Amino acid sequence: MDSVVLTGSDLTLDELLAVARRRTRVEFAPTALERMTRAREIAERTIDEGTSAYGVTTGVGSRKSFAADSPGHDRLLVRQHVTAQGSPVAHEIVRAMAVRLANAFASGTTVARPILAQLVVDALNADRLPAVRSLGSIGLSDLAQMADLVDGVLGDFELARGEGIALLNQASFSTAYGALAFADAAVLLDMLDAAGALDLEAFGANRSVLHPRVGEVRPYPGLQSTLVRLRALLAGSEVEARALQDPVSFRTLAHVNGGARDALDFVGAQIAIELNAAQSNPLVLIDEGVVISVGNFEIQPFASALDFARIALAPAITSAAERAVKLLQAPLTGLPEGLGARPAMAESALSEFGIAAQAFAAEARLLAQPVSFENVSTTQAEGLEDRMTMAPLAARRLEAMVELGARVVSIELLLAAQACDLRGSRLGAGTGALRAKVREFAPFLDEGGILPDLELLVDEIRSGSLAS
Repeated sequence: MDSVVLTGSDLTLDELLAVARRRTRVEFAPTALERMTRAREIAERTIDEGTSAYGVTTGVGSRKSFAADSPGHDRLLVRQHVTAQGSPVAHEIVRAMAVRLANAFASGTTVARPILAQLVVDALNADRLPAVRSLGSIGLSDLAQMADLVDGVLGDFELARGEGIALLNQASFSTAYGALAFADAAVLLDMLDAAGALDLEAFGANRSVLHPRVGEVRPYPGLQSTLVRLRALLAGSEVEARALQDPVSFRTLAHVNGGARDALDFVGAQIAIELNAAQSNPLVLIDEGVVISVGNFEIQPFASALDFARIALAPAITSAAERAVKLLQAPLTGLPEGLGARPAMAESALSEFGIAAQAFAAEARLLAQPVSFENVSTTQAEGLEDRMTMAPLAARRLEAMVELGARVVSIELLLAAQACDLRGSRLGAGTGALRAKVREFAPFLDEGGILPDLELLVDEIRSGSLAS
């Protein structure tokens, strides 16, 4: 795409990714500029009439009862929220934050002027965005991270009354972080399907578990689509089943991954809403000509969805690790112990990778613990601010889980490729192509061979190219 046009209502995940990762340019739709102009006119009228409007004519938090009419108040408000700590997040997250913020302005639900919105877009298009630190948000508006972003973008720009809260009272950090982590999780799930299919070849598993009727009598959409995908990958395979019943992690591959796919479909729908949702307080209602106080900074549905994504991915990653470990066991596979080049070798061959796979899977499982029900101290702002979602932590844990999952898959692929080579039977079209690709990064381990470094294979898995 040449550019992403912001309307405030139809920003997609693909567009967010294009801006964040491929640096696609951004512009406002003419209708968005009109809405922002009308919204600002309502804000100016509210100010002129002396009507109370949170963060526009008043202070914020416990200072909501004090008038906010001193020169420079809004710029100072931004600077007084620069409290984030920790290491900077990836630059792509900062870019995604900026486009999410600009899209919020495009909706005409804040008091931001078009000139301020254009300032954000210009900084994004020129890639003049500051570092944003990772820690300090409770996920009920990302005040600290938004302050990092906008303080760096504003420079000496003078804010009009109310624009400080329009910039800060946003969950753009949580939304951007979570959306990018979700996109990577979807790639990982595709990779878990592909690697799982190669596992079936490597183990000589019974393919009856992939019969089309399995999905017909248990009609979950994720199960059905996973069955179709696995059968396509295995089409043309000449590997024969060695047993009637294989270990459960092989037999229920489609069920576990299909369940994760159904979960991610739900999460994707929540993200699609949040990318275009009004997240700020106050809210400008153009059609009614008023500025009202609301709780739209509450993003519990989004935070809970990120928790759900991790809960659903954990069993898929765990099952992948279990299949990998079982490929190393001669009594189960009928192949040499540790997938050595020949039987009865004293060397450990690929056995030690089983320990690493279990370590990665264990860490991934620990990251699945939900965080969105965490409570907050009620002492802040005289007890008014008594909620949290910890959405940034939910996103950060999803990102970490995806990386660990990719490492499990790298080992799974290495071991499956070795087992397939030892077995020597013709693979399916999809699984055969996948094995050949794995061999570009890790050759067959012969007797006395050196274990391969899998970092480049991990990168290839995360890129999504292997999943196709």
